[in-house]
Amino acid sequence: MPPSIRKLTSRIGAVVEGVDFTAPPDPATVRALRDALNEHKAIVFDNVKLDNAGQERVARWFGELTTAHPNVPAADGTTNVLAVDSETSKANEWHTDVTFVVNPPQVSTLRSIVTTPYGGETLIANAAAAYRDLPGPLRALADSLRVVHTNQYDYARTSDTTELRKEYDRVFVSTPYEAEHPVVRVHPLTGERGLFIGGFAKRIVGLSSSESAELLRILQSYVTRPENILRWTWSPGQLLIFDNRITQHYAIDNYDDHPRRLNRVTVAGDVPAGVDGRRSEQLVGDASHYTSVQEVAA
Repeated sequence: MPPSIRKLTSRIGAVVEGVDFTAPPDPATVRALRDALNEHKAIVFDNVKLDNAGQERVARWFGELTTAHPNVPAADGTTNVLAVDSETSKANEWHTDVTFVVNPPQVSTLRSIVTTPYGGETLIANAAAAYRDLPGPLRALADSLRVVHTNQYDYARTSDTTELRKEYDRVFVSTPYEAEHPVVRVHPLTGERGLFIGGFAKRIVGLSSSESAELLRILQSYVTRPENILRWTWSPGQLLIFDNRITQHYAIDNYDDHPRRLNRVTVAGDVPAGVDGRRSEQLVGDASHYTSVQEVAA
């Protein structure tokens, strides 16, 4: 029986049922999941009984894994699992994962470990729908632009930030990375164009910092239109998989001091290409310890 797929919104997201994660991967099932990911950009599974090794195994259905992060250590006893833990970080910023390397992950998987009694949702935005929403002249401009992404993030923290979070921020930026990407990325499997920007995108090539900030703000406003967003409320034992090549996401900090933890495993990706076919370039840093480069991560 093929998996059952139920749309969550008109533009992004679907719930998938009928997949046995304990069984060896069936090529037809894996193909159906990839097709669902291509169409819906984010797919969710309820009542999954996976540990870290199981999450790694399922993520490998989509390709070779990255390590946990270029700078941040992996969760204890693992190589590929990053703990997304409210004790160390609350990533309440729109972003695409690890875009400061030349080939960011193609797929991200998140598994709920500790959920909150209220709040703590994850927002995921369809960057292809955002591109299609652009007026023609703005779309043509975006097609022509390149943008530098960096992990040298300007963290704004309150005075009561914990030492654990300060240390996480320090480690995150400890080795600098910069990569130049097209503002509009062509998806290698679907051919869709999507806005490839987000929180790590800092300056548009050829523009001043103030001009870059203003233009990125305008483009980002199309990504975060409510029509383009899935707002996912977590329950225990869920797995969320999203296409990191054509989405952005945001973890909402609306759950007070309740603990929240998701475990993340990411799948190695290809080097982005723009509308003109020009590929991304690494400007600063060597991330070969973090990820291999896939030709076409299908």
